[in-house]
Amino acid sequence: MARTIDTTHETHLARTGTNPQRRWVVGVMVVLVLTLASCAAGPNPLTTSGPRADTVGFWMGLWHGFISPWTFLVSLFNDNVTIYEVRNNGGWYNFGFLLGVSAFFSGSGGGNAHRRRRRRRLNQPQDA
Repeated sequence: MARTIDTTHETHLARTGTNPQRRWVVGVMVVLVLTLASCAAGPNPLTTSGPRADTVGFWMGLWHGFISPWTFLVSLFNDNVTIYEVRNNGGWYNFGFLLGVSAFFSGSGGGNAHRRRRRRRLNQPQDA
């Protein structure tokens, strides 16, 4: 007499009392919440300590963003080097940093404009 194994969802639910899909969804939700919580920005207590003149602004943020790939490589081998300046003036430094990073990784867009002009030239009929 051969015994068959029933692997349907109802059998698993009756045997264990838990829904495997629900456990998977709960697990994904826990990981998602923990990931988002770990990325939450916190206050920068160093901006209020010491003289305000020591903080850096937009132009240094732009420079730090532009050199961030090289700074990252150096920071892997030197604990005294960090990518992001902690003593900054807030929003303007962040804006400059993001502009610097985007300028480095995406360029100025001039290459794409050159390709568009070249395509237009090639698609125009030649006058004889």
